[in-house]
Formats: sequence, C-alpha cells, structure tokens
Amino acid sequence: MNSNKPLAIFIMGVSGVGKSTIGRLLSDQLSIPFFDGDDYHPEVNKQKMANGDPLNDNDRHDWLLNLNKLANEQTAHNSCIIACSALKESYRELLKVGIEVNVKWVLLHGSFDQVHQRIQQRKDHFMPVSLLQSQFDTIEDPVDALKINIRETPQKITTLIVNQLQKKSEFGLIGLGVMGKSLARNLASNNFKLSMFNRHVPKKEENIALQFSNEFTELSEAKPFDDLQAFVNSLQTPRKIMLMVNAGKPVDAVIENLIPLLSKGDVIIDGGNSHYKKTQARIDALESHDIYFIGAGVSGGEEGALKGPSIMPGGNQNAYKLVQPFLETIAAKNKDNDPCCTYIGNGGSGHFIKMVHNGIEYVEMQLLAEVYFILKSMGKNPDEIANILESWSTEANSYLLEITINILRKKEGNGWLIDAILDKSGNKGTGNWTTIATAELGIPSTLIPASLFARYLSAFKEERLQVYKTYAEQNSKFDIDISALLKGYQLARIVNHHQGFRLLSQASVSYNWNLNLSKIASIWTNGCIIRSTLIEELIDILKNDDIILLSDAIIPRVKLMKNSLNTVVSQCILGEIPIPCFSEAVNFLNGYKESYTSANLIQAQRDYFGAHTFQRVDDASGKFYHVNWES
Repeated sequence: MNSNKPLAIFIMGVSGVGKSTIGRLLSDQLSIPFFDGDDYHPEVNKQKMANGDPLNDNDRHDWLLNLNKLANEQTAHNSCIIACSALKESYRELLKVGIEVNVKWVLLHGSFDQVHQRIQQRKDHFMPVSLLQSQFDTIEDPVDALKINIRETPQKITTLIVNQLQKKSEFGLIGLGVMGKSLARNLASNNFKLSMFNRHVPKKEENIALQFSNEFTELSEAKPFDDLQAFVNSLQTPRKIMLMVNAGKPVDAVIENLIPLLSKGDVIIDGGNSHYKKTQARIDALESHDIYFIGAGVSGGEEGALKGPSIMPGGNQNAYKLVQPFLETIAAKNKDNDPCCTYIGNGGSGHFIKMVHNGIEYVEMQLLAEVYFILKSMGKNPDEIANILESWSTEANSYLLEITINILRKKEGNGWLIDAILDKSGNKGTGNWTTIATAELGIPSTLIPASLFARYLSAFKEERLQVYKTYAEQNSKFDIDISALLKGYQLARIVNHHQGFRLLSQASVSYNWNLNLSKIASIWTNGCIIRSTLIEELIDILKNDDIILLSDAIIPRVKLMKNSLNTVVSQCILGEIPIPCFSEAVNFLNGYKESYTSANLIQAQRDYFGAHTFQRVDDASGKFYHVNWES
C-alpha cells in the first residue's frame, strides 16, 4: 500500500453492512492482509449469540484486546484491514491502544430495513437476525471515521475508500510563516500525509507552498497549494486544518473563506496567539455550521515547532480526539516520554493557558535582565556575567537561563554583541492580555504587570535620556553578594510561578474549565520557552497544592531565601538600580504574609466618599455597615 506509515484500517458497522466483503475487496486492491474480527471471537461468544443473547461489554473485552494485539503486530511491519463492528467509542479506544496514529476507521452504514433484509439472506452465520436491533441500539457514531452508505455498490465503496486513503492528505496546514514552516516539516518528518496552503498575492507571495515543498526532502510527498478550494478537497474527511496565521482579523478572514468549503465534523485548529475570548466566540460561531474549532497554544519558537513544541489545545473534547494523534506526535516529550501536549479543557482554555505561559515568560525574562543589569552595575563584563549564570545552572537551570548565557558570550568584533543592542524591548500583546485577565479575575499576579511596564518604560528611550541628564547622580561603587543574588533570583521565580498558577486556578473556577495544574506543568517541561527544573518540581507539588507558596516542599525554601531577596532589593534601591520584578516579589510576599493589612483604611475611605460600606472584625456574621464619618 502506498502510505507513509503502516495503517490498521478498521471496517466497522453493525452486522450485515458488508464489512467482510469490503474488507476482502480492499485487501485485493491494496495488496495488504485482511482479517475478519468475527473469526477472533471465542466460542463462548459465538454460542451466546447463536442462542439469541446479545454480548455485553465484558464478553467483548478480551475479543477487543486480541484484535488490538493483532493490529499492533501487523502495523509493526505492514498495513492491514480488520473487519470489526466496533460499535462503541470505548471499544474503539481499546482497539487503537499503541497505534493511535496508525488507525483509520471506515463506517459502513445503512437503514435498519436495508441491513435486516441483508441478514435474512445470509446463511450459516452465528448471529441471528433477532440481535440486529440491539446492535443499532448500541452503536455510537464515531466522529473520526470515513462514513459510507451501503446503498453504493461494493466496488464503488472500495474505490471511495482507496481514494481517501491513497490520494488524500491526513492533515492540512494554512500559513507558511516561520512557525508554520517548522510545524509543516515536523508533521512531514513524522510521516503524516500533509497538504500545505499559503495565500497567493501577485508579485508578493507567489508559489510559497510549492517553493517550500522543494526545499526539504521530508516535504517531497507533501502537497502544496495556493488555491483554497483545491487544498480543502485534498484532505481526508473529517478534515483537520491547522491555521498558523497572525492573530486577529487574519484568523477570521481565513475562517470566513473556509466555512463554505468545509463539511460537518471538520476541525479547524488555531495555533496562533489568539485571545481566549475570541477563541470562545469562534467556537460558538462555528458550532452553528457543525464545524469544530480548537484553540491551541504553541510554545517553543521556530526550533520548538520543528523539533517538538509544547502544545496547549482547548475546545470540544471530541474534536480534540480527532487531532490528538497529530498534535501529540509532533509535540516535545517529557522525561517520561509523554507528549508535552494534553487536552486542556473546553472553550478558550488552551489559548488562556498559552497567554499565562507568556505572562510567566515575561517575568522570567525580566528577572534575568535585572540580574544582568545588577551584575553589570557591579562592573562585570558579559563574559563574567555569563560565567556566574552558568554556575547557577546546577540550582536554577532553565531554557531562558541557557540562552541568556549564550547571548552574553556572543562576540562582535572585539566586543560583545549585547552591548550593541538598543535597550528598547518590544512585545506582541500577550503580556498586556495577561495583565488585563489577572485584573478581571481579581488575582494579584503582580509580577506580570511589572515586567510588562518595564518593557513599556524601556520604549521611552528619548525621554529616559532627558531624565538621565536631569536627575542622574554619580553613584558610589555598587556591590552585592552573588550567593544572595542567586537566592533572591530563585525566590522571585517561585513567586512568579505561584502567581501564574494561582491565576490559572482562578480561571478554572470562573470559567468551569476544570484545569489540571499538574498536567499543565508537565507539558511545560520541554519544548516551551519557560521549561526549567523548577517547572519539573511543580508537577508533583501541584498534584496536592494549587497554592505553591503553601506547599510543604516550598515553605522551607521561601524561609531560607527571603532575607537574601530583601537584601538584594534594599541594596539595589539604595544604589538606584531599577529592579521592578525583584522589588515586586518582595512587596507581594510582604503583603501576602500579613494577617492584618492597611486595607481597612482603604475600605473606610471608600465608605466615606462613596458609601461603599465595610465589614467589622467584631462581627462574624458578614454584615455590611455604613457610617456618617462627619458626624
């Protein structure tokens, strides 16, 4: 069979639809072996059906396991066809264990009368016609099968199946920018039959997909398109199409063009950095067309997309099952070789998780930038700073620490490249979104706004130069103990992750997402930008505690490192060194650990000018009071 990988093709449906007939015809045409699942029933099952008693799930369990074993053995070296009723989703889950990416389902279906008539004409079969109704009652319609009505002739049905399997692609990708190209190569390298589309813009974007397919050997069998109708027609049904286009209006434009071309049960995956509320709106809009929409956060940059990113998909769970084999195969793998991809939850949860991931990322980057600036203010050159950071990797390793070390060592001529880079940092909006979300949900994830505003402040370069000339003073020599700086950095990172996961926890409650924080930590251990040894530790911690700072594993560390963080922040403030995230970590901890704060005065002020009321510490009923403050 002409396929990128061996397939187990299950011909399924109730008795009498012609599974064995079609299976044998396919076997002849594709030159692959055919197995009739009925032959693998134990005698006790056959006798039970012959007596007119329907099989229950316990009767079928060992039979399904035997067929799964058969499929695994066959696909280890060749494709195969297996005729099997596979009436329930739970049966199909058993049948595909270990071969998820190698399974194709073909559902033969017809009316009860049509099938009933066929069974009456069938001789010497152990299942009596009286059991047909029980099969119709049992069958659960699969969402991921090629569905063919048996009113067609066996020859035509066979031709339809062959055309789907041999001539059509399994997966489609729209948008061949940097990330799109890397994901396309990743999919093709994993032996998925791929169709790629990039828009045609005369004299600007012409034959992009075709040229790209000619650049890399792994894309030799991928199908390139710049005609959307032809691209859609090239895909197996139900279609799985991933969008890698810019967030916002471009996503809506592509969806609008796709809708008339798609069919019921097709799936669109948005792999860009879309806002989670827009994702929810698109899910709702496409539901009226019976089209699934999944919002999937993808982290890892160009290299991650190529070698294995962290993927955060959210939306309808049945839709996820359709694309699960593709996304989990191309994702990075953690230490246990599990994919760094898991179903997040319904609605826009996948894009929300990616947004918070990016917020945590903003802080992690800013903390390293502050460490760099502190060490630079101590007179260290980039190589010396890199050496210090490298010595930290045994205690506080992360992807961002690793790349920061490489950045600092990069030379240009006789100097360092870092010294030639203008100190104005950009952003693409996700930090802003996370800041708004944490305010909307009432969670004090204060380090994320601090890191965002640090970027905003950096953008005012010209004003900063004027202020520098106005206010700058000659500072005395600045010095900080390096071991204290490391401890302060580690504690600030713990605070950052505490705040990020606390935001996820509240979103889970507010939006009914039922998020598994431990699993989210697990898919962030490889492939993504914020992967670190700390994230690896949080997997077990978050199984029991969603408030990280109250975890028994974290409390001793916080107590050990708190004085170091205080020292670093106080010395930097006295030395006029800007450290927005370090200082905010201290402010948060100081406020978080207070049993009694100044908020009582705030509430009194609110009641004074706005009659907003207050509660009393000496009244446990929760009653609200208002007083005339001027009387």
